[in-house]
Amino acid sequence: MLQLSFKNTQALVPTDIVFQTPYWADVKSRLGFMPMAFDLYTSDRWGDVLVLLQQYDTDATLAYVPQGPEHAPAQDSYGVFLEELSESLVEHMGRDVAFIRYDLPWESPYAESIRNGDLNGYPEARVREMRMNMGTRSWNLHKTGMDMTVASTLKVDLRLSEDEMLARMKPKTRYNIGLAQRKGVVVERAGTDVLPAFHDMYCRTARRNGFRACEYRQLLALFQVRAENPGTPEILFLMARRGQNLLAGAIVAVSGCTASFLYGASSDTHKNLMAPYAMHWTAMRWARQRGCTVYDMGAVSPGWDEDHRFHGLYRFKTGFGGHIELRSGSWDYPLDQSRYQVFRNAENLWRYQGA
Repeated sequence: MLQLSFKNTQALVPTDIVFQTPYWADVKSRLGFMPMAFDLYTSDRWGDVLVLLQQYDTDATLAYVPQGPEHAPAQDSYGVFLEELSESLVEHMGRDVAFIRYDLPWESPYAESIRNGDLNGYPEARVREMRMNMGTRSWNLHKTGMDMTVASTLKVDLRLSEDEMLARMKPKTRYNIGLAQRKGVVVERAGTDVLPAFHDMYCRTARRNGFRACEYRQLLALFQVRAENPGTPEILFLMARRGQNLLAGAIVAVSGCTASFLYGASSDTHKNLMAPYAMHWTAMRWARQRGCTVYDMGAVSPGWDEDHRFHGLYRFKTGFGGHIELRSGSWDYPLDQSRYQVFRNAENLWRYQGA
């Protein structure tokens, strides 16, 4: 039987998932979210979970679990576990919470078949919902139209030597790292005075690659919380430039043994200088020197799929070696069906309009 116990967000246990840390709770609290933390007990395990409440209408709130809970049950119990967790969370949240959204870090039940060459990738939402809800009482888990973070991410092993890491890269990637250096590209740590320029470049990158850009104030909050709480996860802000030309940028967060690439940007011009290659190689070396064992590069398509919106990211990031981690993605558990449907309709309209 699952039990929850409310606790202070500052008491969240250390984790490699930066989105489940006290630091992330503080960042999101500055952006209008109300963070809540819970110890989570089952018959055979203990853990904890961060939940973020956000009001999206005058009488409606969503509860969002960013990349959590961290520890997964057996795959055939995913749905039953989430149903029990959701019903337990209801007792601790206000009546205006219309639904709970989980951004699951758990391995996808379809990971093995995809790795074995299933070109269809993840099945359609209806099929995934049938599998997820098997054994549940209410059959109430719904696949979201878009994952909140990413369902497929590329991770590079930093336990290797630098020579071994380079050897695992594709020849073109190694060549482009060297080319950027020969062309005079310099990658340096940047201060928050450069953040507006980075955000402008980041927004253009988002439009070019078809993903939603966050607001400037979210980027600023990352550094404000870090400055006020030096014990929080370290934030690396890199900018690649040649002369006065800003070419690429990255914001990387370290939590536990994992360095996570949170936000990236590249210029619309000077692509021949290959600055993003030098930027990521610098970030990997920096993270490795700080004892990290994993560099999480973020979103990729689950495999070679030229129609996938992240196919370009797949081609670029797989060049660095590493492996693709196939996660279960985002799932909703509605508590008020009518208010939830209003939200989903608005969300689908936003996606259709390409906002």
